[in-house]
This record gives sequence, structure tokens and C-alpha cells, in this order.
Amino acid sequence: MPLEAVIFDVDGTLAETEETHRRALNETFAAFGLPWFWDQPTYRRLLRVMGGKERLRHFIEHDRPERADAALARLDEIHAAKNARYGAMARAGSVRLRPGVARLIAEARAAKLRLAIATTTSLPNVEALLVSTLGPGATELFEAIAAGDSAPAKKPAPDIFLLALERLALDPARAVAIEDTAEGLRAAKAAGLATLVTPSFYSEGQDVGAADAVFSSLGEPDAPARHIAGKGAGRSLVTVDLLKSLAPS
Repeated sequence: MPLEAVIFDVDGTLAETEETHRRALNETFAAFGLPWFWDQPTYRRLLRVMGGKERLRHFIEHDRPERADAALARLDEIHAAKNARYGAMARAGSVRLRPGVARLIAEARAAKLRLAIATTTSLPNVEALLVSTLGPGATELFEAIAAGDSAPAKKPAPDIFLLALERLALDPARAVAIEDTAEGLRAAKAAGLATLVTPSFYSEGQDVGAADAVFSSLGEPDAPARHIAGKGAGRSLVTVDLLKSLAPS
């Protein structure tokens, strides 16, 4: 079937946002008087839990840090404060798109492909990132944005991708997902989507061998991508033509 749509993940895929999320979390912990600090190894471990609020709950319930019970009672408040802090950081320009993202979005639109987002991050965080990196009106580039708690289950369940497909009124065989994590790959595959993976700083080394193609990034002419696995060997850019080759014929 001909390719009609591209569905993007957000954190780690559109941009290397996770260090900004980590900074926002640590600043929020301090603001709430919590003696916690998530270093990179801790955050890498916790990122295997999908969803920001779910990640916080997992840390509180399984790591049992100091003041765990008091923090659990204020979980919603802490998470909301962290999201507000992250949004302010994103709007201030603390995150940039990964190489090739803006280029591929422009090429896809020129080729009349429909664009969508499927992410576990909250809608305000998505909007803050899009506007700060792609400019005012950036959310209108995407016909469907499935985000945060709008689906019953987080990745690796397929729900958020199925919701994006439902909003596009599109068969999964006509779309390709772009992801950065093993959990996102599993979710996209479970939804019936062809999938391209560009591992991010925090997902590098995960098993993404089931992807139809794996590249180090989407690539720019002056910052070529490295082909890692799957289709596209010999290419240095992820293009619309490459994405079309991933969709079932």
C-alpha cells in the first residue's frame, strides 16, 4: 500500500529532550523540599518506565527514597509542577531538534504526506517543544497529536499509536512510525506499523533489531546519518523515498 502518513514519537526522537526533563525534575524536587537527585544512570534506568507520572510513582514505590510517602500523596502536584518547569525551559530554547527532523518534516509535507505524533509525554510539553523549535503554528503541521494520558495504556502497549491512526482514519499499512526506544518500537510494531528507529542518548544500546530500519539520526547534508541496521544501507539521509520503501507494498 502507498505510504500516506508519518507518525513521530517526541522525546528522544524529535529532540534530545531528556536532559531538560531531568533538569526540570531535579529542580522540582528541590522546590518541594525533596532530598532527591536523579543522575544520568538513575534516569536511564527509570526511563524504561513509560510516562512521567508513572516514572515518578515507580521511583517512589520501588526505590523508597526519603519522604516517599509524603511525596506520593502529592504526586499529581509534583508532576504538574515539573511539567510547567519543563515547558518554560522548552519555550526558552533549551532543546533543539535532532539532525534531519525539520528537513524530513518539510520533505514529507512537500510530498503531501500527513503528519502525526504518538507520545507518552503530556500535550502541553509537546506543544511547548513544537512551538519553540518549529515556530508559532507548529502544532498545525500535525494532523493528529496523540499525547500523554489520551490512550488507556502507555508504550510498549500500542494504544497511543492506535489512537493516532484512529484520528487519521488510516490503516496502519499506510503509515510509518519514527521512534527512538525499544519500548516505542514494540508499541509501533504491535499497532501494525512499519518503524524506523533513531536511538537517542538515553536509548542507545537498546535492542531495536525488530525495526525495519535503524539510523543514528535522520541526517543532514552536512551532518550525515549512519546506517545501523535494516533497510537503507549506504544512505546518509532518511528521506521520504526511504520511508516509502518501509511501508508494505
